[in-house]
Amino acid sequence: MENREYPQNELQPDTKKPTLEATLAALHIWEGSILPSTVYYGLSGLKSDEVEQFKSAWTKLSSELRTQILVQLGEVSEANMEFDYRELGLIGLKDGEAQVRKAAVELLWEDESLGLMSLLIDMAQYDESSEVRAAAASALGRFILLGEYEEIPEQDAAKAQDAVIGLINDQHEDVAVRRRALEAISHSSHDIVPEAIEEAYHSGERLMQISAVFAMGRSYDQQWRDTVLKEMKNNDPEIRYEAARAAGELEIGESVRSLAELALDDEREIKEVAIWSLGEIGGREAMRILSALAEDAEEADDDDLLEIVEDAIGNASLFDGLEIDDDSYLLN
Repeated sequence: MENREYPQNELQPDTKKPTLEATLAALHIWEGSILPSTVYYGLSGLKSDEVEQFKSAWTKLSSELRTQILVQLGEVSEANMEFDYRELGLIGLKDGEAQVRKAAVELLWEDESLGLMSLLIDMAQYDESSEVRAAAASALGRFILLGEYEEIPEQDAAKAQDAVIGLINDQHEDVAVRRRALEAISHSSHDIVPEAIEEAYHSGERLMQISAVFAMGRSYDQQWRDTVLKEMKNNDPEIRYEAARAAGELEIGESVRSLAELALDDEREIKEVAIWSLGEIGGREAMRILSALAEDAEEADDDDLLEIVEDAIGNASLFDGLEIDDDSYLLN
């Protein structure tokens, strides 16, 4: 997602919710790139009577504005769990514009209801837009994971699994959809997962290969360790990124030195995920590397990177039982 500077000081959970009329008025006069806080609060937790009133105003907005609103609300809801845009997301799922439907799927990232799962299965299989089908297939991954944790009935989780397996096996389906379906099924212990990853990895399709490396890490299957180690040196930055993340998910101790190199990569996202993985793997070597990275970030006045390194150090120390001196990250 694009990083935006939201008025965080205004986004407090105890702020009084504006009336729908005030919210619609704020939308009507809205200019600029960032929604006013009135809209964030006013569209959160819509009641049934407000939903019907809002629909008529919603359809009068351009598709570009509808998309922009849903995207920004999704970003804000990730930062502040107090916001609830479920009703608005459900409205967006039925929008006539594909980009709005896609944004609505992503807005509902926290919704774990079986009702939404059924809608997503239908959208993943039959929506006219490949982008929407891909977004829906990706979102089904969390329901597959819920099934693994036995937090939803087995028969319901099986419906999500069957849907994405069907997409993976449909060679006429768009690659963007098949790759997201592969990523979704990698959340499970289904027998098809190793074979599907292997086939995607050797498919010759770059996007499928990227998702295959992602799925290797997400599967937590140690058979992929050597492949992940190899792909950390791939010239393709997207494959390097996914391999770096997979190394952390698989907790590959042998990858620490390679991760240290990637933590100096010119690509910011690769640098950050390598740091995250060092925190996942832990151990004294990883901690020493993170300590040095923390010092470098401090010297460069890179507060964002320093925070990422500090989180990784905290995560590594949590699992390793290592004590960290608050005044220095260097370990004896």
